[in-house]
Amino acid sequence: MATARFVDLGDAAPGEAVVVVDVLRAFTTVPWLLERGASRILAVESRDGARRLRAHYLPGALLAGEHGGIKVEDFDLGNSPSDLVDRDLSGAQVVLRTSAGTRGLVRCAGSGLLLAASFAVAGATVEVLRRAQVRTVTYVITGASLGRDGDEDLACAELIAARLEGREPDPAPYLARVARSDAGRSFAPDGPEWAAPADLELACELDRFDHALSASPAHELEAIEVSARRAAP
Repeated sequence: MATARFVDLGDAAPGEAVVVVDVLRAFTTVPWLLERGASRILAVESRDGARRLRAHYLPGALLAGEHGGIKVEDFDLGNSPSDLVDRDLSGAQVVLRTSAGTRGLVRCAGSGLLLAASFAVAGATVEVLRRAQVRTVTYVITGASLGRDGDEDLACAELIAARLEGREPDPAPYLARVARSDAGRSFAPDGPEWAAPADLELACELDRFDHALSASPAHELEAIEVSARRAAP
């Protein structure tokens, strides 16, 4: 049985197996990018890094992400999964920068196994971890940064850890913590314009996708490539 460790973004570092959790919204957005046809997703730490990557290596790539929750002005896409549901991104290369999730991936580059996670890919994440037979799993609670409690990410990590231990707890109490978290309260109907309530709904679609999100360094690009990973049969 794997030992679980929970750390915040400030303590994110490479490990044997690291799961970087960002429910609202980076790693709910990423599987929707893949669902809508994106051929490649590259995560970077900074907005300028995203711009440099497109300018020097990936002309024609789409820039996606946010700063303070708000879509970066000169980016093509924000960090809203609900904005992607009806988009055709067939063949698109996407460079993604977010305030927490992508920064967590960059800081954990070099891990033996590196996964990005949200409730949307929780079940598949468990299967990949189970088959990897790792001894320790470190969960990076990226929402516990910028003065937030990160409880939406902690809830997701705790559910994944419980399932990895062979338990099947009722997911409802874990999912209920998303809306009650510091970040989740922004997505109320009277919240800021950038925080669509539909994003909160999509973030709470447990096991919506049948693949995990594997992350590995794309050293030549100074980025982390995120791709769909299914547990071997």
